[in-house]
Amino acid sequence: MTDTLSDSALDLIFREARTYNGWHDKGVSDEEIHQIYELLKMGPTSANQQPGRFVWVRSDEAKQKLADCADEGNKDKILGAPVTVIIGYDIDFHEQLPWLFPHTDAKSWFEGDEEGRKESAFRNSALQGAYLMIAARALGLDCAPMSGFDQDKTTQAFFSDQPKYRADWLCSIGHGDRTTIFERSPRPEFDTFNKVV
Repeated sequence: MTDTLSDSALDLIFREARTYNGWHDKGVSDEEIHQIYELLKMGPTSANQQPGRFVWVRSDEAKQKLADCADEGNKDKILGAPVTVIIGYDIDFHEQLPWLFPHTDAKSWFEGDEEGRKESAFRNSALQGAYLMIAARALGLDCAPMSGFDQDKTTQAFFSDQPKYRADWLCSIGHGDRTTIFERSPRPEFDTFNKVV
């Protein structure tokens, strides 16, 4: 039987976790960044596609470059965060499948179908971004996912050397200041959006 997480662990990852708008003056180390990635990469993706491409924006110069791509309401969140991750994806992820999924010719499933690859990369990289947030929270860090930014401008600014990479969404990570969170928005009861058939 698989072990289960304690209530305190579930609180840390889900029930008490919040989206932060401000941060304590404490950085996120290279070691912590690597720990997050080492956990998130273990989350399942279809045929182990691993299409997520991550840019960890931490220097002042890189933060300003990313803030210049963001909506007004998100600029200060990016500039004030210890690190903000650009969660992107590789449309040509299938080129990596011979070593990522070696027991069959999975690369051939996606050749000649760029639209199909975009859909699959978008879906599976979003999963990886969710794993990133769970991993960060499990390691005692806080998160602030956000969309409000120009995806094309961000793609050009941070993925210009990789023409098949696309920026999708952002997630700031650090030690959150609880005075900056809003009241929790409603969460629907099971019967609102679920049915068991």
